[in-house]
Amino acid sequence: MGSGSFLKVVANNFDVLAGPIVTLVYPLYASIRAIETKSRLDDQQWLTYWVLYSMITLFELTFAKVIECLPFWPYAKLTATCWLVLPYFNGAAYVYEHFIRPLFVKPQTVSMWFIPHAKKDVFSRPDDVLVAAEKFIDENGPDAFEKLISKANGKSRSRRSSNYVSFDDDYRVPKIIL
Repeated sequence: MGSGSFLKVVANNFDVLAGPIVTLVYPLYASIRAIETKSRLDDQQWLTYWVLYSMITLFELTFAKVIECLPFWPYAKLTATCWLVLPYFNGAAYVYEHFIRPLFVKPQTVSMWFIPHAKKDVFSRPDDVLVAAEKFIDENGPDAFEKLISKANGKSRSRRSSNYVSFDDDYRVPKIIL
């Protein structure tokens, strides 16, 4: 009768027992292993996991009174954490690639063409390119302009479309044909 009641207690408190193992113990172990490897993928997985775990913890602390009213919250949290942690799903890497990365790493479009509003025939004078370059320098600084020019002259000319030159770090500028 002792082992039956023990199993009943374990089953009734599964979330309390499995929670720390799934949310802390295994991720800690996997993070240490990731530090020791040279792969960036496992580093990304575990750094992202810890960021998401911190966000979940902050959410719980902020909305503790509301969460107390939700009897399914511990199970939902355990399920979500399992999805984030388990290598089969790589949920943390998925969340990073589809939700976090697009917020911080946006492809930038750099417009070098400045078309003055007062002119009727915009490209009648050859110094319109100079006006566009000056506007670009005013908005982004001379270092950005030098970087743009060095990339245009350097090895990053690998991909071209009909109207734009695309560089390796997602900058797109109109082709300048002289």
